[in-house]
Amino acid sequence: MAQIIDGKAIAADIRREVAAEVAALSSTHNVVPGLAVVIVGSRKDSQTYVNMKRKACAEVGIRSVDVDLPEDISETALVAEVHRLNADPAVHGILVQLPLPKHINEEKILTEISIEKDVDGFHPLNIGKLAMKGREPLFVPCTPKGCMELLSRSGVTVKGKRAVVVGRSNIVGLPVSLLLLKADATVSIVHSRTPDPESIVREADVVIAAAGQAMMIKGDWIKPGAAVIDVGTNSVDDPTRKSGYRLVGDVDFGDVSKVAGYLTPVPGGVGPMTVGMLLKNTVDGAKRGIVE
Repeated sequence: MAQIIDGKAIAADIRREVAAEVAALSSTHNVVPGLAVVIVGSRKDSQTYVNMKRKACAEVGIRSVDVDLPEDISETALVAEVHRLNADPAVHGILVQLPLPKHINEEKILTEISIEKDVDGFHPLNIGKLAMKGREPLFVPCTPKGCMELLSRSGVTVKGKRAVVVGRSNIVGLPVSLLLLKADATVSIVHSRTPDPESIVREADVVIAAAGQAMMIKGDWIKPGAAVIDVGTNSVDDPTRKSGYRLVGDVDFGDVSKVAGYLTPVPGGVGPMTVGMLLKNTVDGAKRGIVE
Protein backbone atom coordinates (compact mmCIF):
# COMPACT_ATOMS: atom_id res chain seq x y z
CA MET A 1 0.00 0.00 0.00
CA ALA A 2 1.13 3.54 -0.80
CA GLN A 3 2.36 5.84 1.94
CA ILE A 4 -0.32 8.54 2.13
CA ILE A 5 1.14 12.06 2.03
CA ASP A 6 -0.77 14.11 4.58
CA GLY A 7 -1.11 17.57 3.01
CA LYS A 8 -3.03 18.90 6.01
CA ALA A 9 -0.22 18.00 8.43
CA ILE A 10 2.54 19.35 6.17
CA ALA A 11 0.56 22.56 5.54
CA ALA A 12 0.11 22.95 9.32
CA ASP A 13 3.92 22.73 9.73
CA ILE A 14 4.34 25.41 7.06
CA ARG A 15 1.78 27.67 8.75
CA ARG A 16 3.67 27.34 12.04
CA GLU A 17 6.93 28.26 10.28
CA VAL A 18 5.24 31.24 8.60
CA ALA A 19 3.69 32.41 11.89
CA ALA A 20 7.16 32.36 13.50
CA GLU A 21 8.59 34.40 10.58
CA VAL A 22 5.72 36.90 10.81
CA ALA A 23 6.34 37.34 14.55
CA ALA A 24 10.08 37.83 13.94
CA LEU A 25 9.48 40.43 11.20
CA SER A 26 7.11 42.29 13.48
CA SER A 27 9.43 42.33 16.51
CA THR A 28 12.74 42.91 14.67
CA HIS A 29 11.70 45.22 11.85
CA ASN A 30 8.27 46.43 12.93
CA VAL A 31 6.87 45.11 9.64
CA VAL A 32 3.56 43.24 9.40
CA PRO A 33 3.22 41.38 6.08
CA GLY A 34 0.08 42.50 4.23
CA LEU A 35 -1.87 40.53 1.62
CA ALA A 36 -4.53 42.22 -0.50
CA VAL A 37 -7.17 39.76 -1.65
CA VAL A 38 -9.26 41.20 -4.49
CA ILE A 39 -12.57 39.60 -5.41
CA VAL A 40 -14.86 40.84 -8.16
CA GLY A 41 -18.53 39.83 -8.02
CA SER A 42 -20.21 37.22 -5.87
CA ARG A 43 -19.40 33.77 -7.27
CA LYS A 44 -20.01 31.30 -4.44
CA ASP A 45 -16.88 29.20 -5.07
CA SER A 46 -14.65 32.28 -5.36
CA GLN A 47 -16.06 33.65 -2.10
CA THR A 48 -15.34 30.35 -0.36
CA TYR A 49 -11.71 30.39 -1.56
CA VAL A 50 -11.24 34.04 -0.63
CA ASN A 51 -12.66 33.55 2.87
CA MET A 52 -10.32 30.58 3.34
CA LYS A 53 -7.33 32.73 2.34
CA ARG A 54 -8.37 35.62 4.60
CA LYS A 55 -8.89 33.27 7.55
CA ALA A 56 -5.47 31.68 6.96
CA CYS A 57 -3.87 35.15 7.01
CA ALA A 58 -5.46 35.93 10.37
CA GLU A 59 -4.20 32.63 11.83
CA VAL A 60 -0.54 33.39 11.06
CA GLY A 61 -0.64 37.14 11.77
CA ILE A 62 -0.59 38.41 8.16
CA ARG A 63 -2.70 41.53 7.70
CA SER A 64 -5.43 40.82 5.17
CA VAL A 65 -6.53 43.79 3.05
CA ASP A 66 -10.02 42.96 1.80
CA VAL A 67 -10.97 44.44 -1.56
CA ASP A 68 -14.52 43.39 -2.53
CA LEU A 69 -15.64 44.87 -5.84
CA PRO A 70 -18.98 44.73 -7.68
CA GLU A 71 -19.51 42.32 -10.59
CA ASP A 72 -20.07 45.23 -13.02
CA ILE A 73 -16.87 47.16 -12.21
CA SER A 74 -15.18 48.44 -15.37
CA GLU A 75 -11.78 47.12 -16.42
CA THR A 76 -10.34 50.63 -16.02
CA ALA A 77 -11.61 50.90 -12.45
CA LEU A 78 -10.17 47.46 -11.59
CA VAL A 79 -6.79 48.45 -13.06
CA ALA A 80 -6.88 51.63 -10.94
CA GLU A 81 -7.56 49.48 -7.86
CA VAL A 82 -4.55 47.26 -8.67
CA HIS A 83 -2.35 50.36 -9.16
CA ARG A 84 -3.50 51.71 -5.78
CA LEU A 85 -2.44 48.44 -4.12
CA ASN A 86 0.87 48.43 -6.05
CA ALA A 87 1.62 51.84 -4.53
CA ASP A 88 0.63 50.91 -0.95
CA PRO A 89 3.81 50.10 1.04
CA ALA A 90 1.79 48.15 3.65
CA VAL A 91 0.70 45.65 0.97
CA HIS A 92 3.37 43.04 0.16
CA GLY A 93 1.24 40.70 -1.91
CA ILE A 94 -1.72 41.17 -4.27
CA LEU A 95 -4.00 38.33 -5.19
CA VAL A 96 -6.81 38.74 -7.70
CA GLN A 97 -9.24 35.85 -7.36
CA LEU A 98 -9.93 34.19 -10.72
CA PRO A 99 -12.06 33.79 -12.78
CA LEU A 100 -12.94 37.43 -13.39
CA PRO A 101 -16.26 38.47 -15.01
CA LYS A 102 -16.40 37.99 -18.80
CA HIS A 103 -16.10 41.71 -19.65
CA ILE A 104 -12.67 41.97 -17.99
CA ASN A 105 -9.47 40.82 -19.67
CA GLU A 106 -7.77 38.56 -17.11
CA GLU A 107 -4.34 38.76 -18.75
CA LYS A 108 -4.40 42.56 -18.68
CA ILE A 109 -5.26 42.65 -14.97
CA LEU A 110 -2.61 40.07 -13.98
CA THR A 111 0.04 41.95 -15.98
CA GLU A 112 -0.81 45.18 -14.11
CA ILE A 113 0.10 43.61 -10.73
CA SER A 114 3.59 44.71 -9.69
CA ILE A 115 6.02 41.79 -10.17
CA GLU A 116 7.29 42.48 -6.61
CA LYS A 117 3.78 41.78 -5.24
CA ASP A 118 2.71 38.97 -7.57
CA VAL A 119 2.28 36.34 -4.83
CA ASP A 120 0.28 34.11 -7.20
CA GLY A 121 3.33 33.95 -9.47
CA PHE A 122 1.27 34.41 -12.63
CA HIS A 123 2.89 37.58 -13.97
CA PRO A 124 4.43 36.79 -17.38
CA LEU A 125 7.82 37.98 -16.09
CA ASN A 126 7.69 35.54 -13.17
CA ILE A 127 6.62 32.65 -15.42
CA GLY A 128 9.29 33.68 -17.94
CA LYS A 129 12.03 33.62 -15.29
CA LEU A 130 10.72 30.24 -14.08
CA ALA A 131 11.14 28.89 -17.63
CA MET A 132 14.73 30.10 -18.01
CA LYS A 133 17.83 28.33 -16.77
CA GLY A 134 19.83 30.31 -14.23
CA ARG A 135 17.00 32.79 -13.55
CA GLU A 136 14.86 32.82 -10.44
CA PRO A 137 11.30 34.17 -10.40
CA LEU A 138 10.40 36.50 -7.53
CA PHE A 139 7.41 34.23 -6.81
CA VAL A 140 6.48 30.71 -7.87
CA PRO A 141 2.76 29.81 -8.36
CA CYS A 142 1.31 28.44 -5.13
CA THR A 143 -0.14 25.07 -6.19
CA PRO A 144 2.94 23.91 -8.15
CA LYS A 145 5.19 25.10 -5.30
CA GLY A 146 2.97 23.13 -2.89
CA CYS A 147 3.36 19.97 -5.02
CA MET A 148 7.16 20.25 -4.90
CA GLU A 149 7.09 20.88 -1.15
CA LEU A 150 4.94 17.75 -0.59
CA LEU A 151 7.50 15.69 -2.50
CA SER A 152 10.56 17.10 -0.73
CA ARG A 153 9.06 16.93 2.78
CA SER A 154 8.02 13.31 2.15
CA GLY A 155 11.58 12.40 1.23
CA VAL A 156 10.89 11.85 -2.49
CA THR A 157 13.92 12.63 -4.67
CA VAL A 158 13.16 14.30 -7.98
CA LYS A 159 16.69 14.78 -9.31
CA GLY A 160 17.46 12.40 -12.17
CA LYS A 161 13.97 10.86 -12.01
CA ARG A 162 11.34 10.62 -14.76
CA ALA A 163 8.40 12.90 -14.03
CA VAL A 164 5.14 13.01 -15.96
CA VAL A 165 2.70 15.89 -15.60
CA VAL A 166 -0.86 15.18 -16.69
CA GLY A 167 -2.40 18.48 -17.87
CA ARG A 168 -0.91 21.67 -19.27
CA SER A 169 -2.83 24.52 -17.63
CA ASN A 170 -1.15 27.87 -16.93
CA ILE A 171 -2.05 27.51 -13.26
CA VAL A 172 -0.62 24.04 -12.54
CA GLY A 173 0.52 21.81 -15.41
CA LEU A 174 2.90 24.19 -17.13
CA PRO A 175 4.55 25.78 -14.04
CA VAL A 176 4.90 22.45 -12.19
CA SER A 177 6.65 20.94 -15.23
CA LEU A 178 9.06 23.91 -15.22
CA LEU A 179 9.73 23.43 -11.48
CA LEU A 180 10.41 19.71 -11.99
CA LEU A 181 12.82 20.60 -14.78
CA LYS A 182 14.59 23.11 -12.47
CA ALA A 183 14.85 20.27 -9.91
CA ASP A 184 16.69 18.14 -12.53
CA ALA A 185 13.89 15.71 -13.37
CA THR A 186 13.35 14.43 -16.92
CA VAL A 187 9.91 15.81 -17.66
CA SER A 188 7.10 14.76 -20.02
CA ILE A 189 3.70 16.46 -20.26
CA VAL A 190 0.66 14.52 -21.39
CA HIS A 191 -2.59 16.29 -22.27
CA SER A 192 -5.93 15.88 -24.03
CA ARG A 193 -4.27 15.50 -27.44
CA THR A 194 -1.71 12.89 -26.33
CA PRO A 195 -2.35 9.46 -27.87
CA ASP A 196 -2.04 6.54 -25.39
CA PRO A 197 -1.21 8.71 -22.33
CA GLU A 198 -1.09 5.72 -19.96
CA SER A 199 2.02 4.29 -21.67
CA ILE A 200 3.87 7.54 -20.89
CA VAL A 201 2.52 7.84 -17.33
CA ARG A 202 3.58 4.21 -16.70
CA GLU A 203 7.25 5.19 -17.10
CA ALA A 204 7.12 7.89 -14.41
CA ASP A 205 8.79 7.81 -11.01
CA VAL A 206 6.82 10.97 -10.17
CA VAL A 207 3.31 11.72 -11.48
CA ILE A 208 1.58 15.08 -11.08
CA ALA A 209 -2.09 14.71 -12.01
CA ALA A 210 -3.66 18.05 -12.95
CA ALA A 211 -6.05 17.32 -15.80
CA GLY A 212 -9.41 18.06 -14.16
CA GLN A 213 -10.83 14.63 -15.08
CA ALA A 214 -12.37 12.70 -12.18
CA MET A 215 -10.55 9.44 -11.35
CA MET A 216 -8.98 9.26 -14.80
CA ILE A 217 -5.69 7.74 -13.65
CA LYS A 218 -6.03 4.06 -12.74
CA GLY A 219 -3.73 1.67 -10.92
CA ASP A 220 -2.49 0.06 -14.13
CA TRP A 221 -1.23 3.47 -15.32
CA ILE A 222 1.23 3.64 -12.41
CA LYS A 223 4.74 2.24 -12.11
CA PRO A 224 5.00 0.31 -8.82
CA GLY A 225 6.48 2.54 -6.09
CA ALA A 226 5.94 5.83 -7.98
CA ALA A 227 5.08 9.05 -6.13
CA VAL A 228 1.69 10.39 -7.23
CA ILE A 229 0.55 13.95 -6.45
CA ASP A 230 -3.14 14.47 -7.22
CA VAL A 231 -4.01 18.12 -7.90
CA GLY A 232 -7.51 17.39 -9.22
CA THR A 233 -10.64 18.49 -7.36
CA ASN A 234 -13.76 17.17 -9.04
CA SER A 235 -17.22 16.81 -7.56
CA VAL A 236 -19.07 13.59 -8.35
CA ASP A 237 -22.67 12.80 -7.43
CA ASP A 238 -23.01 10.88 -4.19
CA PRO A 239 -26.57 10.42 -2.90
CA THR A 240 -25.23 9.08 0.43
CA ARG A 241 -23.76 12.52 1.28
CA LYS A 242 -25.82 15.32 2.77
CA SER A 243 -24.48 17.70 0.08
CA GLY A 244 -25.37 15.18 -2.65
CA TYR A 245 -21.77 15.06 -3.91
CA ARG A 246 -18.24 14.23 -2.84
CA LEU A 247 -14.83 15.47 -3.95
CA VAL A 248 -12.48 13.17 -5.83
CA GLY A 249 -9.15 13.74 -7.52
CA ASP A 250 -7.88 12.97 -11.03
CA VAL A 251 -6.51 9.72 -9.57
CA ASP A 252 -8.59 6.66 -8.71
CA PHE A 253 -7.41 6.65 -5.09
CA GLY A 254 -8.48 3.10 -4.11
CA ASP A 255 -6.94 1.61 -7.22
CA VAL A 256 -3.70 3.63 -7.31
CA SER A 257 -2.99 3.29 -3.56
CA LYS A 258 -2.34 -0.44 -4.17
CA VAL A 259 0.48 0.31 -6.64
CA ALA A 260 2.06 3.71 -5.85
CA GLY A 261 4.79 4.26 -3.27
CA TYR A 262 3.43 7.68 -2.23
CA LEU A 263 0.02 9.21 -2.87
CA THR A 264 -1.83 12.39 -1.87
CA PRO A 265 -5.52 12.14 -0.94
CA VAL A 266 -8.32 14.44 -2.18
CA PRO A 267 -9.35 16.35 -0.15
CA GLY A 268 -6.48 16.87 2.31
CA GLY A 269 -3.53 16.65 -0.06
CA VAL A 270 -2.55 19.51 -2.36
CA GLY A 271 -5.41 21.86 -1.38
CA PRO A 272 -4.15 22.94 2.07
CA MET A 273 -0.65 23.38 0.60
CA THR A 274 -1.80 25.98 -1.92
CA VAL A 275 -2.92 28.34 0.85
CA GLY A 276 0.24 27.58 2.86
CA MET A 277 2.44 28.58 -0.09
CA LEU A 278 0.44 31.78 -0.59
CA LEU A 279 1.20 32.76 3.02
CA LYS A 280 4.88 31.88 2.52
CA ASN A 281 5.08 33.95 -0.69
CA THR A 282 3.52 36.93 1.12
CA VAL A 283 6.11 36.75 3.92
CA ASP A 284 8.91 36.39 1.35
CA GLY A 285 7.62 39.56 -0.35
CA ALA A 286 7.68 41.43 2.95
CA LYS A 287 11.23 40.20 3.73
CA ARG A 288 12.44 41.23 0.27
CA GLY A 289 11.18 44.76 0.96
CA ILE A 290 13.34 44.97 4.09
CA VAL A 291 16.51 43.64 2.45
CA GLU A 292 16.19 46.15 -0.39
